[in-house]
Amino acid sequence: GKTTTIRILLDLVRPSHGKAYLFGKDPRRDRSTLRRVGALVEGAAFYPYLSGRANLELLRRMNGGKSQPIEGLLDRVGLKAHADDRFGSYSTGMKQRLGIAASLLHDPDLVILDVPTNGLDPVGMVEMRDLIRSLVDRDGKTVFLSSHHLGEVEQICDRVAIIDNGHLLR
Repeated sequence: GKTTTIRILLDLVRPSHGKAYLFGKDPRRDRSTLRRVGALVEGAAFYPYLSGRANLELLRRMNGGKSQPIEGLLDRVGLKAHADDRFGSYSTGMKQRLGIAASLLHDPDLVILDVPTNGLDPVGMVEMRDLIRSLVDRDGKTVFLSSHHLGEVEQICDRVAIIDNGHLLR
């Protein structure tokens, strides 16, 4: 239910009934709302033969050239030393980090992260938690975090909603 809810919000799948809104608007009808969102959904998918830096540069060009500085993003997510390594050689955790960098590329108002600590070792999980908190505390972003690790959620989130058998609990 968590990933499906995110996919509905991002207009990647259609709901069987009901409506989803972002910023008070239906993203199916007002596509401009999606430009205000950065997302990492079910792991990062990039060109395996390109470097992390080249993948971000490609995304930057596809977005009309507007973006945050790529070097700063790579440093922020802990990939500066591996920026020129091929994505195909990245560990699962490194792929997650590049996915988060990509979600921040166009400086979105809302960042949606679907299990962002997947594949990270314990040190990487702490670093990711710190990064996510800094998005809120330092950058003023709203972060929608999906996770099945309640301890992780408890350490990161200000507000929590729980989906239980398709029902939203607050």
